Amino acid sequence: MLSLLFDGASLLSVAAQNLAVKTNALWWMTGTPNIGIEIPVIENQTFQLFYGINPWKSDVKSTTHWCLQPEFRYWLRQRWKGWFVGIHAMGGEFNVENKRLPLGIWKGLRDNRYSGWYVGGGISAGYQWKLSRHWNLEAAIGFGYNYVEYDQYKCLKCGELERSSSLNYVGPTKLALNIQYLF
Repeated sequence: MLSLLFDGASLLSVAAQNLAVKTNALWWMTGTPNIGIEIPVIENQTFQLFYGINPWKSDVKSTTHWCLQPEFRYWLRQRWKGWFVGIHAMGGEFNVENKRLPLGIWKGLRDNRYSGWYVGGGISAGYQWKLSRHWNLEAAIGFGYNYVEYDQYKCLKCGELERSSSLNYVGPTKLALNIQYLF
C-alpha cells in the first residue's frame, strides 16, 4: 500500500513537470488578454486549450469578443521541441464596430456594427524553439472553416437592427507567437 502511494506521487510529479502555460503575443497586440495550457496526452502528442477575451469598449471603436480554442497536436520529433501539426476547434462571440480588418474582410465594419457568434475548426502547423530549461517560443499558423451567425446594425452605437444573417468563412483561423513556460 505504501509503495502504491509513493508510485502515485512520483507520477504526479512527472506530470506536473510536463505542463506548459503560454500566452499569444499577437493577441496581446490587439488588446486581447489570453492564456493557454498544454498537457501531454501520450509520447509525441499534446492537448492545448487557449482562451482570450477582449472586454474593452470606447466611444469611437469597439471590438469586444471572447474565443475558446482547443487543439490536439502531434510533435514530429519530441514534445515541446521542433515541428508539430495539429487539429483545432474554435468558438466564441463578438461585437465589432468601426474597424478595418486586413485583406478586405468584412468591408462594412467601418459603417456598421456586427454582433454574433462563430464555431469552426481547422488544421495547424508550427515550430517551437527551446530558449532555456523552462522557457520556449512558438510560432503557429492555422487554416480552416468557421460558421458565423450575426446581426448587423446600421449605426455604430444606436442603430436599429438592419439584418440577421450567417456566413461560411474559409481561410486563416490561427496565427500565434506564443511565449511559453514549462513546469
